[in-house]
Amino acid sequence: MIINKSQYDDMFSGVIGQDYQTLNLICPLATKMSRLVGDKAAEYAEQQPSANLNIIELGGGTGITTLSLLTASDKFNIMSIDNEPVMQEQAKKHLHKWAADGKLAFCSNDALTALKDMATDSVDIVASAYTLHNFLDSYRKEVIEQIFRVLKPGGQFINGDRYALNDVSDHTRAVQHEISGYFKVLTQVDKLDVLEHWIVHLFNDESENHVMRESIALAQLQDAGFSGITLSNRLEVNALVTAIKPD
Repeated sequence: MIINKSQYDDMFSGVIGQDYQTLNLICPLATKMSRLVGDKAAEYAEQQPSANLNIIELGGGTGITTLSLLTASDKFNIMSIDNEPVMQEQAKKHLHKWAADGKLAFCSNDALTALKDMATDSVDIVASAYTLHNFLDSYRKEVIEQIFRVLKPGGQFINGDRYALNDVSDHTRAVQHEISGYFKVLTQVDKLDVLEHWIVHLFNDESENHVMRESIALAQLQDAGFSGITLSNRLEVNALVTAIKPD
């Protein structure tokens, strides 16, 4: 079934409510990237004979990407990991139906601790949206290595995130355009507190020990052992990256 953008927005607003509407207002590309993560996971599921596939979601937040995955395929059983209790409590409230049906569970450990507790070759998909770019580069490297370890041979890593452009000047212009959009949208709706939060957060995203430069990030996946590494759906500073653990 093909869901158009209007249907998608209606569905998510009905479940996630204000969380989805606010994010879609501030960062429409982020909500689009969450949808693309779900679409890519569905493509993988169609190619698998198994009726049940285990997904680890890193940084579930309030549940926007989680919902995209849950509605992408009936095959998915998802463990959503997030060590931010306020956001995870919102996700539990929003997505209680799937949790009650046994399709969704939650883990409150940080990403690295949670992954280290998992068995090798035990997961079909590790998916994420807008989580890895928040990590310190040294921590991110360890997370990538653990993702590779826990994936089954043939398993897929799917990440919709901020992948900084290799050309620093082009990237700076893209970030400037992004910031202009924040001001335009948030001043019109008198959400200056939200504007402040996003600008402060953006300084963290762009700091030298956090920024996830495209060429470095893809090389890091290759060094961890991944193959079939692809960056697609480039939307300004955002992109979808997929990689496979070789059989």
